[in-house]
Amino acid sequence: MFLQMDTDLNSIQEMKEAVSRAKEAQARFQQFSQEQVDRIVKQTAQAAYQASERLAQMAVEETGMGVVEHKKIKNDLGSLGVYESIKDEKTVGIIRTDKKEKITEIAYPFGVIAGIIPTTNPTSTAFFKTLISLKSQNAIVVSPHPSAVKCTVEALRVCRDAATEAGAPEGLIGWISRPTMQATTELMHHQDIQLILATGGGGLVRAAYSSGKPAYGVGPGNVPVYIDRSANINKAVKMIVDSKTFDNGTICATEQAIVVHKNVKEMTIRELKNNGAYFLTGSEKSLVENVISPTQGKLNPAIVGRSAVKIAAMAGLTVPSGTRLLIAEEESIGKEIPFSIEKLAPIFALYTATDVEEAKRICQELLNIGGRGHSLALHTNDENVAKMFGLEMPVSRILVNTLASIGAAGATTGLTASLTLGCGSYGGNITGDNITARHLINIKRIAYGIKDVSIPKPAQSIEKIGSSEKIVEQVLEKASKNRMEIDKEMITQLVKSVIEQYQKS
Repeated sequence: MFLQMDTDLNSIQEMKEAVSRAKEAQARFQQFSQEQVDRIVKQTAQAAYQASERLAQMAVEETGMGVVEHKKIKNDLGSLGVYESIKDEKTVGIIRTDKKEKITEIAYPFGVIAGIIPTTNPTSTAFFKTLISLKSQNAIVVSPHPSAVKCTVEALRVCRDAATEAGAPEGLIGWISRPTMQATTELMHHQDIQLILATGGGGLVRAAYSSGKPAYGVGPGNVPVYIDRSANINKAVKMIVDSKTFDNGTICATEQAIVVHKNVKEMTIRELKNNGAYFLTGSEKSLVENVISPTQGKLNPAIVGRSAVKIAAMAGLTVPSGTRLLIAEEESIGKEIPFSIEKLAPIFALYTATDVEEAKRICQELLNIGGRGHSLALHTNDENVAKMFGLEMPVSRILVNTLASIGAAGATTGLTASLTLGCGSYGGNITGDNITARHLINIKRIAYGIKDVSIPKPAQSIEKIGSSEKIVEQVLEKASKNRMEIDKEMITQLVKSVIEQYQKS
C-alpha cells in the first residue's frame, strides 16, 4: 500500500513538472510564425518516420501484441501519413479571409493538451497526437499505457529531440515516464490542461469527458462487415482477411463480425478457408468462447493482438500452423455472446442474412451492443445498397470495398489520416470526424458591418402622456373651476382620437 502511494506521488509530481514546463514552452511557441511551426512539424515527422521500424519492434517486444511489419505501417501512417494530410493547412494567425462577407478568421491554440495513449497502438498514436498538437501551436503532455510505457516514451523522445533541433522550445513535448491511474486522472483535471485527447477503454474516455475539460474521446468499435450478393467475393474476402489480421486485429476500426448474404455464403466460406481461416466446430467454439470472455460480457485482455494459432492454443486446440483466423458461425447477438462483441484479435463471428433487410438488422444489433457511431464495412457493387446502409446505419464511417482497419484511418480511402476516430452523437462523442490538427485550434473572427439596418424609434408609451380617462378628468376639473359647461362624452371622444393619432405618428 505504501509502495503504491509512493509510486502515485512520484508519478503525480513528474506530471506536474511536465505540465509546468509545457505551459511555459507553449507560451513561447504561440509567438512562432506559420513557417516556423511548419518547419518543426516537418522535421519531427521525418524523424518519427525514420524511427518507424525500430519503434515497431519495441512495441511488439514490450506489449506482446501485434505484428512488427504491420506496426511499422501504422507508424508510417502516424508520422508521414499524418504530416501529408496537415502540412498545407493554415493553423497560425490569420487563416482565412472572406472578402465578400468581410470576415477574417484568426486561429489560436488551446494551450497544453493531455494525450492518453493506448497499449494497442502506442508508438503510432504518440506520433500522431504529437504532430497534430505541434501543427496547431499546442504543447502536449502524454500519459502512456503502463504496459507500453517504454516504446511510447521512446517515440515521444524521438519527436522531442527532432522538434527541439528544429527550434521548438524545450518542454513543448512532455510525458509521464512512470504512469499511474491516479496521475493520469490528475493530469486530465490539472488547471493548466486545456484539452484532452483520450484514446483507450470506455472508462478512460468517460473520465476524460467528465473532467470538466474539452475532450476528444472515442468510443469502442464493433465493426460489422456485410458481404452483399453483388460483391466480388474473391476480392472482398481477401480484403476482409487482410484487414482482420492486420496487426492481429488491434485497430478499433477492424471488422469484428461477417454478415453474408445467403446466396454467396458457400463461396464466401470457401474463400475464407483459402485465405487461412479455420472454422470451429461446436465443441471447439465453446472452448474459444471461454477464452474470449472468461467473465460474461468482458473481453479477455490476454487475447488482444495475439495470433489465431496462439489463441487456439490458449483454448487447448491445435490448428494448422498457417491459420490466420478463427471463425465460428453464430446466430445470437448480445454482450453475453462472446463471438458477437469487439474482440481486437483475429477471431470472427459469421452471420447469415436471407436478404439486405436482415443484413441491416444484424448489423444494427451488433452496433448496438458496443460499436454505435464508429464504422461499418460493406462489400457490394450495388450503389443503392451502399447508399441504403449509409443513410440507415448509426455509424460515422461506411467503408465500401476496402480494408476497414486501415481504411477508416485514411490509409486506403480519402478520409483524413488519423488514429483517433470520432463516433459522433451515436457514440456519445462531440464529433464523428477523424481527429486532426484543425480540431485543436480555436477560431476568432473579425466581422465588418455590411448590411444597413434602420432601427425604428420606440413609440412613446401611453403611460408618459397619461390615460384618456385621466386627461378627461383633468379637463373637466379645470372646466368646473372656471365654471364652464362641457359635454363629457364629447371631450372623451376627442381625447381618445388625439391619443390614437399621436401613437400612430
